[in-house]
Amino acid sequence: MASEDTPLLVSDAELAHEALYNRFSPSRKRTIIALVSCSAILPMFASGSFIPSIPQIAADLNSTGPIVSSAVSLSILGAALGSMLFATYSGYYGRRPMYLFGLPLLCLGSIGVATAKTIPQLMVFRFIQAFGTSGGLAVGGGVIGDIYKLTERGTAMGIFLAASLLGNAIAPIVGGWGARYSSWRNVQFGLFFVGLFVFLGMFALLPETSHPGTLGIDKSEESEETTIDREPKFKWVWLNPFSCLWLLRSPNLLFTIAGATVMYTDYALLVPIAYTIGARYNITNEAIIGACFLPLGLGNISEYSLARLSCFEFELTEPLIQVGAPLAGILSDRAVIKWRKRRGGVWVPEDRLRATLLGAATFVPLSIVFCGLIIHFIPGPLGLTLNLFCFFLNGLGVDLVLSPSSAYNVDVMHSESSQMLAASVGLRSLLLSTAISGIVPSINHFGVLITNTAVGIIAWGGFILLWLTIKYGDKMRAWVDVGYSTIETT
Repeated sequence: MASEDTPLLVSDAELAHEALYNRFSPSRKRTIIALVSCSAILPMFASGSFIPSIPQIAADLNSTGPIVSSAVSLSILGAALGSMLFATYSGYYGRRPMYLFGLPLLCLGSIGVATAKTIPQLMVFRFIQAFGTSGGLAVGGGVIGDIYKLTERGTAMGIFLAASLLGNAIAPIVGGWGARYSSWRNVQFGLFFVGLFVFLGMFALLPETSHPGTLGIDKSEESEETTIDREPKFKWVWLNPFSCLWLLRSPNLLFTIAGATVMYTDYALLVPIAYTIGARYNITNEAIIGACFLPLGLGNISEYSLARLSCFEFELTEPLIQVGAPLAGILSDRAVIKWRKRRGGVWVPEDRLRATLLGAATFVPLSIVFCGLIIHFIPGPLGLTLNLFCFFLNGLGVDLVLSPSSAYNVDVMHSESSQMLAASVGLRSLLLSTAISGIVPSINHFGVLITNTAVGIIAWGGFILLWLTIKYGDKMRAWVDVGYSTIETT
């Protein structure tokens, strides 16, 4: 990979490449981040708001909880397939068309779920709903890579991922309160209106962010002979959405699947909450149980709130950036700058992953292990309070891992950033859909302490993968070259 030998002196090629990131003004970039961040909330919101409604849906449709719960796994599958398809076609037709096509599917699916009369109807429209939301993460990461340069990308990615994780935290609260005090159908109608609002914002304000001449359709048109009389026409091209998975033959990219291990701790805390915190502390009200999800979201809000300020502070001096930037973003961006300077100008992409180590080694695994210990040994309000504090630490730690990891994927595969993120999200979703199904049975059989400890050990395994990537990343990249970016192209 040529970038390791690139000096700090700025070349003409590097200056020309950096000019690509000045196509949009700072205010326009803030608008774009706000739009794609809103879209990133929707996948988590559609999934999380459904879970507290399962008992009510089962009663309404004359079914059972386990059968209705299968719609969650089906939606995860739809999201995995959709993310790969939208990411693949975003590299050919552009980012903007993917949003304008996917969001109406979300709206259609939400209306279908809200009006479903049978379980088969519910399943079909849940799949459509999840499929429509799936481009939010994969394509949004590509948009971030399009408009922000290397040393600003981590901060922007921190904002983007904090928004998505915020949706994951507040969705169960909305779903729980909506199901108890209104109807699960009204929750789905509400999701329709939110999706419609985001679609209108995308239609009116989102430009095409792909770098000029890089789209597949641009290259196709350049290769065709044109005449003055000929009008440009849309031409459909069949692409393989699973081709992005081939990028994971690189051990560097495959090892960032460590993000799945930290996300697993999220689900291990939240999915069985009625059987852990609810049962231990005698909480039966669905709305209150949903509110217990909030501290985890606050772990992300603590970064997201600062991130909102940092959007206005990119041009400030370094000490002020330390105050205004989100924690995950500042750690990863500063790691890139610090270590490149320390090496005399040599850029090593894995330096960004150094920002993940604090969260991966401490906050994420320790928070879930301590939750198991607290539930097992500490009763009453004190035990509940300590558990909610661990939820907060977990939310903070998860973002500390996911944000730099996603930015790293964009750094090393900039020309195929959406495809790389789709491969990562798709594989992560498939692994999680399998692993999540074993959480409640494990708690019933082994207890919450053993189950949480086992999940914590899995999370420490993710830390080891990240550490190996940092230490041996250059050698691992030499094993398989999947078209890594250089300092001039990242």
